[in-house]
Amino acid sequence: MDLAERQALRRVAGLSTELEDVTEVEYRRLRLERVVLVGVWTSGTAADAENSLLELKLLAETAGSEILEGLIQRRQKPDTATYIGSGKAQELADIVAATGADTVVCDGELSPGQLRQLEEVVKVKVIDRTMLILDIFAQHAKSREGKAQVELAQLNYLLPRLRGWGGNLSRQVGGRAAGGVGIGGRGPGETKIELDRRRIRERMAKLRRQIAEMTTARETKRARRLSREVPAVAIAGYTNAGKSSLLNRLTSAGVLVEDALFATLDPTVRRAHTPDGRLFTLADTVGFVRHLPHQLVEAFRSTLEEIGDADLILHVVDGSHPDPESQLAAVREVVSEIEGARDIPEIVVVNKADVADPVVLAQLEAREKPIVVVSARTGAGIDELMALIEREMPRFDQEVRLLVPYQRGDLISRAHKEGEVLGIEHTGDGTILHARVLPSLFAELERTAKPVETV
Repeated sequence: MDLAERQALRRVAGLSTELEDVTEVEYRRLRLERVVLVGVWTSGTAADAENSLLELKLLAETAGSEILEGLIQRRQKPDTATYIGSGKAQELADIVAATGADTVVCDGELSPGQLRQLEEVVKVKVIDRTMLILDIFAQHAKSREGKAQVELAQLNYLLPRLRGWGGNLSRQVGGRAAGGVGIGGRGPGETKIELDRRRIRERMAKLRRQIAEMTTARETKRARRLSREVPAVAIAGYTNAGKSSLLNRLTSAGVLVEDALFATLDPTVRRAHTPDGRLFTLADTVGFVRHLPHQLVEAFRSTLEEIGDADLILHVVDGSHPDPESQLAAVREVVSEIEGARDIPEIVVVNKADVADPVVLAQLEAREKPIVVVSARTGAGIDELMALIEREMPRFDQEVRLLVPYQRGDLISRAHKEGEVLGIEHTGDGTILHARVLPSLFAELERTAKPVETV
């Protein structure tokens, strides 16, 4: 027993790494655990403010934290110094101390000064909504392009918020002073924080070049689809509205589906067919959220171009959400910033009909046209949605009735793959093809086949 006690691990008092002062740790290292939420209610109703804080709670839980308290303050505008005012900041510090929280999350984008001064009062880490969303994106990015886009957005956000602590403010000796040269050779050099800023700018320039190269590959794939004149349908909508579930239901794509905000970031394109056999592509895009950080919109611009190049947008909205109209407005605000997206026809798809409030569904159906109510989980309304897609999608094809020689069976095969075959009849001279085909195949058929009437 004595030997086991001597060999056992012992705790040495006074060596805990729990820090009283947040400035002793690097600000970029986020560790969201026990969280207190704080929001400033400047406009709208109390229900709107509570819904906004509820969304912040879901964001924080997605990032991997435990919510202890949620606080809202009514103000005309956020305090320029501490976001909630000096008195309320002291009350917040007491709540943080009483609950044992180690992080405060603010429902808004705070300036560097607000972050620093609020941290000095509450003595724990303070992060804002933008940093929280960036942290979630960093967790969920899987592809090379997604990781590069998220890192670019994070560096863009971090650049004006860099701070130097202690020795980080020391200067690097400049000029020839280090070589022992005297008068005229000494220079102040650059501080460590300036050095960090320069390195961040260099890294951002490199990431932009990488994203531009990856954008070329995406544009090549898109150009190939456009050259084949296949109609493109983009699925856009609020995060966690069920876009990936809808894509799986329509195409059996096998995309990750999870009850979490921003579960999928990388766009997925799959082929699908309308009930009458028309081929089109479905693209699942990144989800949106209220006050989506502009850094993310800029970084994910190449991904969002899938929406701008679409022929039809399926705008998916969560029918079980308490305020789906605000979700519609938030998505349209971001989509309006995408070049060419304003003129694209839109179908509002209300998902989760199996758990939605019938009154809310009736209000949406009265205000939005065209609209369809579906449930990606049960499959209700999917047939109606496909019929609506077929009706709203632009038609590039032309109807033909031609006699195709038997040696050009490849044209018959293309008509089955790329068009809609209405009828086939085999004769002694060849195959009579009655179909709807795209212009490229139509030109090839005109050169090779003969009109049926002249035979």
